[in-house]
Amino acid sequence: MSARAIHILLVEDNPGDARLVYEAFQLTSVRCRLSHVLNGVEAMEFLRQEGAHAQATRPDLILLDLNLPRKDGREVLAEIKADLKLRRIPVVVLTTSQSNDDIMRAYDLNANCYVAKPMDLDQFMKVIRCLDEFWLTVARLPAE
Repeated sequence: MSARAIHILLVEDNPGDARLVYEAFQLTSVRCRLSHVLNGVEAMEFLRQEGAHAQATRPDLILLDLNLPRKDGREVLAEIKADLKLRRIPVVVLTTSQSNDDIMRAYDLNANCYVAKPMDLDQFMKVIRCLDEFWLTVARLPAE
């Protein structure tokens, strides 16, 4: 693994959940840089380096909520995986939905992983540490 920080794009409209993700990643041993956008439209602008995000750098990993304003997470996932320049970026769906339909749809859209957010704070932090352990330590992420 290179010495550079792993860049994670968090697509999350809930400020409390975003704060918890930030805090959990600060406690990890892997150097990472977290960028945060609040909705699906902004996520696609970030990924395509458009508008206010013209200087954005390509993330190594995307944490994507499904229930987003302006553009649903399912639409974002479909656009990412249909785009030849973006589709190799691993997308972890991190959402409150435990619906089997949402799980099936996410995998049909080629999500790399589906994780339901626990309501319990300790469990939420544990989930983020597990994501860190797997995606940032064990798994090999594709280079741009």
